[in-house]
Formats: sequence, C-alpha cells, structure tokens
Amino acid sequence: MDEICADIEREQPHLPNLKAILRYARHTQVATRRFTRPLSHQAISGTAQISVRNKIAYADAAELGTSAARQALDAAGLNASDVDCVVTSHTTSWTVPGLDVHLIEELGLAPEVRRIPMSTLGCAGGAHALVKAVDHVAAHPDSTVLVVVAEMLSTVYNHKDTTPQAAIYKSLFGDSAAACLVTSSPLGPGLRIDSTWEYTLPRSRDRYRGRLDANGLHFDSEKSAVTAVNDVAPALLAHLQREKLDQIDFAVLHPGGPRILEDTETALGIDQGLKADDKAKLSRHAWATLRENGNLGGPAVLSVLARTHQDPPAPDSRGLLLGVGPGFSAAACTGTWRA
Repeated sequence: MDEICADIEREQPHLPNLKAILRYARHTQVATRRFTRPLSHQAISGTAQISVRNKIAYADAAELGTSAARQALDAAGLNASDVDCVVTSHTTSWTVPGLDVHLIEELGLAPEVRRIPMSTLGCAGGAHALVKAVDHVAAHPDSTVLVVVAEMLSTVYNHKDTTPQAAIYKSLFGDSAAACLVTSSPLGPGLRIDSTWEYTLPRSRDRYRGRLDANGLHFDSEKSAVTAVNDVAPALLAHLQREKLDQIDFAVLHPGGPRILEDTETALGIDQGLKADDKAKLSRHAWATLRENGNLGGPAVLSVLARTHQDPPAPDSRGLLLGVGPGFSAAACTGTWRA
C-alpha cells in the first residue's frame, strides 16, 4: 500500500484533495496485492497504448489461468482427457478466440470438450462460473467440469483517472487466476453444492461498470454503488429461506472491499461485533484475502474457498458462497462441507 500511495503522489501531485484521496486508499484495509508487472511498467503506468496494455494483460491472464488449471488437475489426480467441459470467466482484456480456446490447446483438452466462456462478469465471475458448472453437471451426470477464472485488474490502474473512486480501485485491485473442478462425485473433502442462485438488481447497470477509451480500460462506480449489497439482500435472504438455511455455519464471501463485506455480514446476521481478523469470524477468510491479496475480481471468491479448504468448518456444516459484481449482479451457492 505504501508503494501504491507513493506512486499516486508522484504521478498526480496536483490532484485536488490529494491527502483525502490517499486516506480513502488506505481505508480499503488492503496491505498487499500482486501485479504481474511492476508499477513502473508501461502496461501499469498507463504510458503504453491500449493495444499494448490489452495484449500484455491477456498474455498474463492466459499464462496464470493455464498454470492454475494444471495445478487443479494435478491436485485432483486427473488428466486433461478427464475434462468434459471448461467454464471460463475473463473480463479485463479482449481477444478472440478467448481463454477457453487457449486452455483447450495448452492443456490438451479433448476437441469435443464443451465450452462455457464468459467475458463480462468481472468480480462475480468465480461464483457465476461455479453456478454454470453445477448446471452442466446436473444436465450431464458424471461429467467433470474445469472452472478457470483470470483477471488482470492492474489493467485499470491508470493515472488519467483522477477521482477518489479511481484511487480506491488503484489500492483495491490485484492480479490473479484460480481454477477448480466440479463433479457429481466428490474427488476429496470440500464443498458439496446444494443449490444455486443468480440475481441481477433491476435498473442497476451503471452502479459498477467498465469503460473503454483511448487511454485504456477504466472501472467506474456511482454513489449508489455502496448500497448495492443491501439492495440485493432481500432477494438473497428469500432464497436462503427457501433452502431452509436459517443458520450459516461458514461463509465464502466476495472480498470486494470493507463496505461490501460489512454489509454482507449485516444482511446475513453473522460476525456482528467481531474484528476483521477475529478467528471466530465466519467471514475471516474473506477478510484475510482482502488484506493480503486485495480484491482479485472473479478469482477472489475462489481464493476465499481455497483458504476455507486450508482451515475448514466442521463436517456437515452448511454455508454460503456469494459473489457480486458489475451490473449490479450476484451469484451464490448454498452448500454442505464434506470431510
């Protein structure tokens, strides 16, 4: 965070309310995040043409996504030939063909493998990808679905953006990729998904949005964005009531920022009065991801799920996985933790 704030001061010394903007940045509670390139690189500093930034961002996303996919297959003891479907989510650079076709070639997936590529989900990508994978397994029993999500959010790190919101996004975002497998039969301990849910908040498409111009890719939000989780909460709670999930034993929540996590906790009635790093918090893995990795976009909720594997809830606990993103849209899975 010190490097980010120093970079903003160095590159934008004449910003109105600079000190306040830096306070906003630090208020995100992100201590560290990783970029695929250093701050001084032309693809990060904003000096490169958009075509260069786009090419670098996609190359890095494809490399990280392929690596994550290989690790997921190796961890499960599976081969590329075992994959029947690949679900991808990737928003922060444009290319055709996309990440799905890249993975087929690099991993050696079967030419007949089914593809579900998604390219505009942003932060909700990980949760939406899991929902689509579950749908595919339900339609094609005994199939194995590979989920790969990659986002190079350093692409929106741009000194042409001078708003307080831009400073917050500079300090929030990190680069990453994540992968996992969804099957009808368990491959080991983990999350058994019992139900899925998708929701798009009516008349909300401008609350969080991407914007492309000659200077590159930008991420914007309106003031109403801060209430988005609260506005979605009634529909989510109605779904949980239908699923008879009255008590949540564990939570895999999108670490989009402190306000998103706090509002989600309040809506779900969990972790009230506990500090962000309290080991009793059901959402502790989300707070740890935010602090150590920042907001990773689509891969973020899968990062929280990975931490949940490392520090799992009790067997047969019931919980919720929730992702939110631009639109405003949300996707969730209720599930049971199987030992």
